[in-house]
Amino acid sequence: QLLLEESGGGLVQPGESLRLSCKASGLPLDDYAIGWFRQVPGKRREGVSCISSDSAIDYVDSVKGRFTISRDNAKNTVYLEMNSLKGEDTAVYSCGAKIFVCDRDYVVNGGMDFWGKGTLVTVSS
Repeated sequence: QLLLEESGGGLVQPGESLRLSCKASGLPLDDYAIGWFRQVPGKRREGVSCISSDSAIDYVDSVKGRFTISRDNAKNTVYLEMNSLKGEDTAVYSCGAKIFVCDRDYVVNGGMDFWGKGTLVTVSS
């Protein structure tokens, strides 16, 4: 069983930055793709970014150039560096894990096998 725990959320002003962490335990992270997702109450969960087990990376268009995903397998952790944050980035961010790669439609359908509980990011002046 792979357990995931997110951290790093908080309240920031527009234009500021945050770094989220997704810490895995129970199993080594090396063979897993990790996706970051976000959800606003009343809206569907949206995939934001995915990094495969061999570090292939994908971003949803709305965060390209602002968010950076990375992984440190030695620390069993995946990060999401979020810069130039906007009000519309406000959401609960969660990470999910799936063996090797994210599904092609992860942005819409998720499809991960393991999930964390999430961390709240609020962007407001």
